[in-house]
This record gives sequence, structure tokens and C-alpha cells, in this order.
Amino acid sequence: MAEEAFDQDAWLNRIGYRGSREPTLMTLRGLVAAHAAAISYESIDVLLDRPPKLDLDSLQRKMIASRRGGYCFEQNMLFRGGLRALGFDVTSLQARVVRGLAIDAPRPMLHMVLQVNLPDGAFLADVGFGNLAPTAPLRLSADVEQETPHEVMRFIRMGEELTLQSRLGEQWQHIYRVVLLPRVDAEYEICNWFTASHPDSPYRRNLIAARPGSNRTRITLFNARLNVRHANGEVERRMLTGMAEYREVLEATFGLTLSDDDLALALDTVARKSAPGAPHPFFA
Repeated sequence: MAEEAFDQDAWLNRIGYRGSREPTLMTLRGLVAAHAAAISYESIDVLLDRPPKLDLDSLQRKMIASRRGGYCFEQNMLFRGGLRALGFDVTSLQARVVRGLAIDAPRPMLHMVLQVNLPDGAFLADVGFGNLAPTAPLRLSADVEQETPHEVMRFIRMGEELTLQSRLGEQWQHIYRVVLLPRVDAEYEICNWFTASHPDSPYRRNLIAARPGSNRTRITLFNARLNVRHANGEVERRMLTGMAEYREVLEATFGLTLSDDDLALALDTVARKSAPGAPHPFFA
């Protein structure tokens, strides 16, 4: 589906954006904040053994018409389609996730990010990184602390890559290393298939959802663990039990409605396949 056929009005209504549509930095800030708040990060289709489709038609049906969420490839493909439909110049990039790992950990490029090219400079836009997706565009410059509606973030150099870091409490923590080399969509198709199909993928055995909340909070669901992290580093924790409680949290907190069959299958898969203990480090 060509970007020209992207339904701007449906997308902007879905994310509740009412501002300017001019391709400016101010517009980009509003779009990132609105999309991140409205469309939850989630990978439930992968858990249900349904590898996501990345064509714009499928993405619009799922995340706009059906009001579902998606994970990085889905979210940033949809966001890219919206930006290009509005006239933004966007370069597609990839990143190596190092959340919870050493900054130089040898990691594959399995995360999609966007470089938005503006008269003000080049900015990273990423609405698809779960519980730490930047809620504002970030200037792609090293060693500059940048405010967002949630955390303070910065890039530091790691060879030819830029490592995104977030200040959590008093510490800077690594998120991912951006590879500043334009990618083609076939590379995302390969990564999406690997992420959704490999038997060791955490998405195939864990129920994962996340979204930024009000007052600089971050809300994450990892199987039965519901966490609300506050700006001061304090975390409210709650363990979910039973289908009714999962349904209430998915609908009220993440805006996600599943059929009874899909929710039952998701919880059964988690019961059979998930590993006990702490959440995966990418979603801590």
C-alpha cells in the first residue's frame, strides 16, 4: 500500500492529535507524544503464533481500525507512514538493543527506529520501544542531555554507533545503539520474521504490554507483573490473577480488547512457556 494512500485523518483521530500538520519539529513533537500515549506497545499476536504483517494496509486495520497496539516494527512502520503522508523526510534505521547489558554487547540489529530530517537537523523518532520509548523526538547528537515528557535522555558514542541512554533515578542506563546506516524494508521483514518466529524469542512465551502514563510514569505488563514506575524511581507493583483481572487491566490501562478465546490462549501459553523469576531485562 503506497504511503499516498495512508489515511491521515483516521490515524490522527486515533491518536487524538489536533495540531498543525506542517512537517516541522513542533508538529513532530506533538505527533510522537500523541502516538506514544494512544497506541500501546504490545506483542500479543506473536504470543498467539500470529506473526505481524508489516504492510500499511494491515497495520492501519490492526492499530487504527481495530484499536490494537503493536511492537517496534508495527509501531514505527505505521508512524513512518503517517509522517511521510504529512510530508516529512524520513530515513529508516535499525538499532541494537542493549537494555540491561554492557554498552558494547555484541547484539543483532533487531529494533526499528526512524531518523526524521528537518531544517533543524536530524532527529530520532521511536514510538515502538516498550517501556522506554522516547516520548519526544531526540536530536541525533552525542553528549547532549535532552528533556522528554518522561525521562531525560542522551546519546553517547560507541564506535560508529550512537548509544541511547535514559536517566533512571540517579543512573544513566543503556537502551540501544543506533546504527546510522539507512535500511530497506526487506531487512525489517527478515527481523520481524525472526523475532516473531524464533523459538527463543521472549515474545513467543510472554505477555507484554507497555505505555507511558501521566505525571512521567511508565506502565509495564510482563505476564502477571503490572509495574507503574514513577519519575523518582519508585515502582508500584501488582500481580494479576484470573482472566477477569487481566481483561480489566488490558482494557482500562492499555486500551486493548481481546476476545475470550484469544485471552484464554494467551494466558495458557504464558502458563506453559514463560520462565519464572524476574522479567526479561529489556522490559524491567
